[in-house]
Amino acid sequence: MKIGKTEVKMEAMKEIYLDNAATTQADPLVIEVMEKVLSEDYGNPSSLHKKGVQAEKYVRGAAEYIAKTLHVSPKEIVFTSGGTEGNNTALFGAARANRRFGNRILTSMVEHPSVSNVMNALSEEGFLVGKLPVDKEGRLLTEALSQAADEETILFSLMLVNNEIGTIEPVGEAVRILREKAPNAIVHVDAIQAYGKIPLEPEKLDIDLLSVSGHKLFGPKGSGFLYVREKTRLRPLLFGGGQQQNLRSGTENVPAIAGLKKAAELAFTDAKEKREGLYRLRDRFVEEVTSIEGVSVNGGRTRETAAPHIVSVSTKGVRAEVLLHALEEEGIYVSAGSACSSHKKNISPTLNAIGLPKDLLEETVRFSFSYKTTAEELETAADALRRLVPSLRKYTRR
Repeated sequence: MKIGKTEVKMEAMKEIYLDNAATTQADPLVIEVMEKVLSEDYGNPSSLHKKGVQAEKYVRGAAEYIAKTLHVSPKEIVFTSGGTEGNNTALFGAARANRRFGNRILTSMVEHPSVSNVMNALSEEGFLVGKLPVDKEGRLLTEALSQAADEETILFSLMLVNNEIGTIEPVGEAVRILREKAPNAIVHVDAIQAYGKIPLEPEKLDIDLLSVSGHKLFGPKGSGFLYVREKTRLRPLLFGGGQQQNLRSGTENVPAIAGLKKAAELAFTDAKEKREGLYRLRDRFVEEVTSIEGVSVNGGRTRETAAPHIVSVSTKGVRAEVLLHALEEEGIYVSAGSACSSHKKNISPTLNAIGLPKDLLEETVRFSFSYKTTAEELETAADALRRLVPSLRKYTRR
């Protein structure tokens, strides 16, 4: 560009993407394997000819690898279109298949809409649904579970990592309580923000159903899986050709499944080192942002109670939407709470449940990282907050 006789080179603004809990950019290696399946190995995995056999190898290989990451059997992996389908299949399927054993279902007050809204629907079907309280960090109050669970309880659902504030829920302790109080209950865990981020073994946690979504770990949207523990009673949502052991009929989405496997391989390569690196970034970022006047962080405080990749930040006196767009102007992308509810006007049930002060309910944004996030990016984001928050606060009407 020229101004008079002077030439000025315009540099493109570098984007800093800190909304990885909403979705991630598909990794180039994921795209590469999906393109190969779409263009070359495009057979139907149910077909008997070599194209079908090759497609079936992708599905089988993905199930074997994912099962290995969880230390379970490949037969216990059912591929889905993502987290919403996984949660819906698990909850509707378990509730309807086990109704003869009781009519009571328990969950927490801080679940993702793909769980909480299913619970509302099951309530309309006549199930007795109890939503249990959490503490100020968003962790389930296990004494409330102990009081609520009984022999009529047939299903319990608790997310492992909260999608808005990053709190790690006490799943192990909750399951131990439940097994004593409700021996017939099926346990479902929404692990969509946990898989590939923190250690996770369904058998050690003694859970029956576990949902995962591929696009949270550099895989494609429309991919995911549901772990179904052997002998778990589950009624399918989809009926048809009987694929995937009659639990999820329909021709398998082989490109997405192949991409999901590659994403899992990337996530679990040097997983411990990736996790430690994320925690170091998180610790430093939290230290930086909480040094700003009127800025606080929600959720777990320790590595045992907080996931490494999600930081919920409240900025007193600055509305979340205003701050989000101000950061966007600087090429920094974050969420106002959960991306799944960011277009809605209602206040986050999670922020309400942890007792966040009323004036902060609409003044909270979420920063979420990945193993590709750099220290320099987070320093830039913290510096932007340090500049923007005081400035924006001056123009806020009270």
